[in-house]
Amino acid sequence: MRVLLLSVKAGYGHHSTAKAIMEYFEKNGHECKMLDIFDYINHRLGNSIQDGYLMSTKYLPKAYGKAYGKLSQKDEPYDRLSLMALFSRFISKRLGKFVKEYAPDLMIGTHSYAGVCMSLLEDKGAASCPTIGIVTDFTVHPFWESTFLDYYVIPDELLSFEMRKKGIAKEKLLPFGIPVRSRFSVRLDKKEARKKLGIKDKPTLLVIMGSMGYGNIKSLLEETDLNENDFQVLCVCGSNKKVKAAVDEFEWTKTVYSYGFVDNVDIMMDAADFIISKPGGLTTSEALAKGLPMVIINPIPGQEDRNLNFLVNSGAAVMVNSDYRVSDALNLMFGCPWRTELMKESIRRLGKPDAAQKLYEFSAEKLCANGTGISNSLPVR
Repeated sequence: MRVLLLSVKAGYGHHSTAKAIMEYFEKNGHECKMLDIFDYINHRLGNSIQDGYLMSTKYLPKAYGKAYGKLSQKDEPYDRLSLMALFSRFISKRLGKFVKEYAPDLMIGTHSYAGVCMSLLEDKGAASCPTIGIVTDFTVHPFWESTFLDYYVIPDELLSFEMRKKGIAKEKLLPFGIPVRSRFSVRLDKKEARKKLGIKDKPTLLVIMGSMGYGNIKSLLEETDLNENDFQVLCVCGSNKKVKAAVDEFEWTKTVYSYGFVDNVDIMMDAADFIISKPGGLTTSEALAKGLPMVIINPIPGQEDRNLNFLVNSGAAVMVNSDYRVSDALNLMFGCPWRTELMKESIRRLGKPDAAQKLYEFSAEKLCANGTGISNSLPVR
């Protein structure tokens, strides 16, 4: 079976979700190809989209949030004669040649714009296979209302109402969760995880602010360092070398382990009791899969604001702001076991560590039922 995954490099969550899906399908013996839509059309265009997203969220977050909010209010498909429609038809036409040559048995989009292109490809007859869209945040992104796919994977059934407002039928909604890599679907004992990391076996706080090391991490650590509770800190600075250098040079009272860009966040989550993080869709879904209570800080206006609202209102996280400080949150987390138990119960309900498996099994059953002639190549386990 051939699976084509279409994504857009606006942040890293969409690509990571696609890779998690690929990992599961390939493990079961199927061929997968992931395509960054804009990078395929033009490498410079792909880089420009990524750079523009990162710069706008880092340096112009309020403007980005306003633009996102305005686009999110739209519940009707965009005008077919708009510039957006013309641009999308141009992009889809360029993609059509690749799709015809690759001849996928299934197309999966991990970005709403990928869903737009898949809809246009199907409308023009360039693709005739089943199509599935993946919502990668705990909100419905702009442009999903302009898609016409067979099915939509959503993070939780609580988003069904929001999806239906966008004109998407309830029968098309699959509340499987955001697919995460297999390493986040299993858990190590905390003691074992700490041994693997070479750290002390004691209460542990994980601080991770995205791959770019967003926010004033040093100031955040200074506040945690003054907290009277006894714990150690794992601080992931990502690719932000300046922040890591500042953390390394400071003389901390508590034990602080600092890291740059790492590939073992899964083990760090197993080692931690709590996590302080931005509410990005990727980190959030991984933490939920690991059953890790969250303290949320510095959301980027836009989808992260909406992730924050969802998680706090669902009882899975504590929010930090100018009135409720990090120290207040830590005192709550370490000093109120009943509150953390309530959070863990909410996380147990919201966490979807087997999302990729459910997507695979559903795809197998539906493709077999549709008589595509590949029933022997898609075992449902």
